[in-house]
Amino acid sequence: MTTNTVKLLDVVALTTDLPEYTLWRGQVGTVVEVLANGQAFEVEFSDRNGHTYESIGLRPNQIMVLHFEPVFPNTKSEMVTV
Repeated sequence: MTTNTVKLLDVVALTTDLPEYTLWRGQVGTVVEVLANGQAFEVEFSDRNGHTYESIGLRPNQIMVLHFEPVFPNTKSEMVTV
């Protein structure tokens, strides 16, 4: 079982359609701000050229964290700094 713990700069996908913003389930964005102690997140949606076309506040149940490496149930995320 994996967790959907959302952190700053996570890449996320919408889990629901938001037609009022012309955003659809599966669109990918980046968490740019953690709001209300993790009860909401500002997510920025950008095109392939890096131009933002929408930035909105979303609840955790509206997004899922995308993982680019294998995720094992008993491991904790670590922040790597250079």
